[in-house]
Amino acid sequence: MYLRGNKWNMTRRTRRIPIWRLLLLVALIGVMLYINQVVVPATPPLFIPTPTQTRSPESFVSQAQEAFNSGKITQAIQAYKNAINADPTNPSNFVALARLQVYAAEYDEAIENAQNALLKNPNNPTAHAVLGWAMGYQEKYGEAEVEIKKALSLDPNNALAHAYYAEILINQNDYTLYDKAAEESKTARDLDPTLLESHRARGIVLLNTQNLEEAVQEFQAALGLNKNIPDLNLYLGITYKAIGDYDLAQESLLAAYALNPTDTIALTELSRAFFADGRYPQAAQYAEEAIKVQPADPRLYGNLGIIHYKVGDFGKAIPALALAVRGGVAEDDTTVEGLPLDYGRVMEYYWYYGFALAKSNRCSEAVPVFQALLTGVPNDEIAVYNATEGLAICQEGLGTPLAPSATPENEVTPTP
Repeated sequence: MYLRGNKWNMTRRTRRIPIWRLLLLVALIGVMLYINQVVVPATPPLFIPTPTQTRSPESFVSQAQEAFNSGKITQAIQAYKNAINADPTNPSNFVALARLQVYAAEYDEAIENAQNALLKNPNNPTAHAVLGWAMGYQEKYGEAEVEIKKALSLDPNNALAHAYYAEILINQNDYTLYDKAAEESKTARDLDPTLLESHRARGIVLLNTQNLEEAVQEFQAALGLNKNIPDLNLYLGITYKAIGDYDLAQESLLAAYALNPTDTIALTELSRAFFADGRYPQAAQYAEEAIKVQPADPRLYGNLGIIHYKVGDFGKAIPALALAVRGGVAEDDTTVEGLPLDYGRVMEYYWYYGFALAKSNRCSEAVPVFQALLTGVPNDEIAVYNATEGLAICQEGLGTPLAPSATPENEVTPTP
């Protein structure tokens, strides 16, 4: 017996799933698998900072070159340091950094970086050349020549090495080396007339050998390649001053000062150029500015003291020259070490100091200074003459005539 009309049946019929639903399900499963296997592993965890994108070393090198071309040597040095941090395996960046550090007078750092380059490539001629150049400016002339000769043995036509060799030779102030220095500077220029250092080295040699007009041409040629190099403007200004063209000297020296305001050489040369032009307040201003930069340098006090002496202000000249000659404590409490008597500009500080004392009726202090000049630098005629004249001033003030033996046989014009 069974029930009719009952809509319930003990046997259920199976419903068929449409094909489109199956396809959709497969697609969803594929998407989930892709997200799990690809997207999730590539997604950084939440709350962890995203790493900063690393700059390429080449971008720092480009930045350094642009800074150098603009005369921003400090920024260029930092950019090369950044390039080395990004890629410490590239020796060329160490060489480029060392090269700029010589321009910035950072000689210890330049030597270290040139040596770092040689650790990576011992046969790098430019690294040897830059190392020798830096050593030369530390007056390590023997070691400097060894490095330059290594560079030239590796690459005899390396114009940079020849240019650096010329500077090393001329900076030794040995007249017997001047011909060799001239030869090396000519070789550098002939090998590469487009190299800034070739014209720079040639100009330095010509300046030191008093070929001033030619030196101007070489420094101008170097500045034509990069007008923003401080020491090129400095050399050109010094050359113009030696010629006696004080307007052009001041222009070039002011350019050097603007590019490197902490260069006491530029400031000192500026003070001398303005003094030679009769502009005494400006001369004293730049001499004082140099002292602010390096308050422990006795030579800077000597320069300022001479300026005060020549305008007749002995009250200011004496304390400045005393710091140069004897040392002491400056107005800002900086300790200054006095300069031992020697030939060259140092002996000028001594005789100006002596004259300032003598003309201020302080002969008890002046006489030992003049006597020191007679015994300490007896081979310099001007020093001997000035010391003798200074003693005469003091002896006349005491009513005692100058002994005949104290007069030099060949009188020369005194410089005070």
